[in-house]
Amino acid sequence: FVIAFRMGAAKQRDLRAGLVRIEEVALDNSRWSERTRKLNNNYNNQFELPVFFFAILPLLLMLVKVDFVQVTLAWVFVASRILHSILHTGSNIVMQRGGAFLIGFAAVGLMWLWFGLRLFVIG
Repeated sequence: FVIAFRMGAAKQRDLRAGLVRIEEVALDNSRWSERTRKLNNNYNNQFELPVFFFAILPLLLMLVKVDFVQVTLAWVFVASRILHSILHTGSNIVMQRGGAFLIGFAAVGLMWLWFGLRLFVIG
């Protein structure tokens, strides 16, 4: 929601400042200012990797497989996404942003791996 509100405000600023016309951005997001594009790209990014996180949460709850490992990995994932958003919409240094992404990717991947082990092997 924070990114969505910031993106909406940035788009309004671009339109009011005359940086773009609504017709120019109707089909082409590249016409927005750089700052607005960063927010827009980050917002879109929040619907990619997090899908794997959102998919496992109800499974963990319904199958009663929540444990300390899963809770820890979940918080690592959430922290990595917050850090990724801060980096993406701020300095946007790709190597730093990529590091934050990889931490989140590893956390959610380990959540699925641990879930599979708990479900089929460990119990």
